[in-house]
Amino acid sequence: MASWMILLIVIHYMVVLYVVYRAMLRPYREPAARLAWVLVAVTIPVIGIMLYFMFGETSIGFIRTKNMQKLKGEIFQNRFKATLDEPIINTIPKKYHHIFRIGQSINGFMPVDGNQYLLLENSEAMIDSLVQDIDNAKEHIHILFYIWFTDESGRRVANAIIKAAARGVVCRVLVDAVGSRKLLSSDIWQNMQRSGVHVASSLSIGNPFLRLILGRIDLRNHRKIVIIDNYITYCGSQNCVDTNFAPKAKYGKWIDAEIRFTGSIALQNQHIFIQDWLAATQEDLPRLYEAEQFELTNNQILKCSDSIINNNCPSQVIGTGPTERYNAMSDMFQSIISSARKSLTITTPYFIPNEPVLKAICTVARAGVHTKLIVPHVSDSWFVNAASKSYYLQLLQAGVELYEYQGGLLHSKLITLDEELGMTGSANLDRRSFDLNYENNIIFYDKQLTKQLLERQNGYMEHSLRINMNDINSWSKPKLLLYNVYATLSPLL
Repeated sequence: MASWMILLIVIHYMVVLYVVYRAMLRPYREPAARLAWVLVAVTIPVIGIMLYFMFGETSIGFIRTKNMQKLKGEIFQNRFKATLDEPIINTIPKKYHHIFRIGQSINGFMPVDGNQYLLLENSEAMIDSLVQDIDNAKEHIHILFYIWFTDESGRRVANAIIKAAARGVVCRVLVDAVGSRKLLSSDIWQNMQRSGVHVASSLSIGNPFLRLILGRIDLRNHRKIVIIDNYITYCGSQNCVDTNFAPKAKYGKWIDAEIRFTGSIALQNQHIFIQDWLAATQEDLPRLYEAEQFELTNNQILKCSDSIINNNCPSQVIGTGPTERYNAMSDMFQSIISSARKSLTITTPYFIPNEPVLKAICTVARAGVHTKLIVPHVSDSWFVNAASKSYYLQLLQAGVELYEYQGGLLHSKLITLDEELGMTGSANLDRRSFDLNYENNIIFYDKQLTKQLLERQNGYMEHSLRINMNDINSWSKPKLLLYNVYATLSPLL
């Protein structure tokens, strides 16, 4: 018996040394996070090792990563022609060129103008607009959602897609395997398949125990992308769900912001969708990808209201994820925040920033930029809600105005600066969006659109509780300790 115990102890410490070796060699890991994982592996027998293999590395799996890189290398390497020597369009002031250069370094996209947009009034208007666009589609419909439920909104969109497929429109639907797991086992999914809709799930788990060995389960495709006929696209925070898909009594309505674009920006979202479709199905769609230029006519632009605002709106798609360039979305937020000179307003449902982004926010506030941060008063994640509060003191001391929205669960993801530049999309201001999830955003230079988004943010603030130092001082020591513990644990994710 003693010999078996000695053997088990030796094996355990050999595995611990292996975990320490992997943790210390993992690229791009913050030193504090490396040390934390080493301590977890050494001090918590067996469980610490299991936790490391579950959450310690940012990998969708060696085989998946290798296949994605191979497919992208073979198929996409010649499809991005832009270089850093290529000039930025002159409709964007030079003071913002560095922001779009950083965006270009991620996906190879250059900013494009000639886009029109419509900031949709609310979530119901977004579903109405989407169904109308699907009903009027002529050639193809591509849709990707992290969450697609079988509620009224989910069924309306699915039924519209089924009708479109029946009249000969090529329809492709891609959903995240975890976020939309209820849809995948529903009659709606089966009906779409039977109706000729091409369907697929992204990052399927399969055997959960095997998946834990091959890669992390919690790395998800968090994107929300719609492209119709290569000239209509949607970008924002909304999933294909009703506004009360979570318990309404607990959270209230989910509050989202969504923008409908028409123009060449749709083709960049098309690139992102096709890459995800390729990864999920190994099917390339070269004809759509090679449509580098196309013109829009007044008949093509489907209006969802009396008018569509603006006919230029220089924009650029940002697509990030664990198999893309490291720290890409964090770099985008940091560069935008640091460029603010007069005003900066950030809306995010989840606020757990890394050090560079947090310092950028505090620095511009200390430099005299009127800086505001709007987060939900109640969150669907108790961990994030608690960890977010640990940053309040530092933000207030730097001069940031802090608001907690009380009109529902604020899910909008917006950033506006100096009343002329902004960004929206699926990415939150947290480490999960920075390091773990696949995200898609659009950054734009347009004074009218930025003004509209700022008005939306001001509306959020009217229904918010402003946090001040008295609120922080009223927290008990155990509560403050709990907030700080959660924030300290966040780099381990």
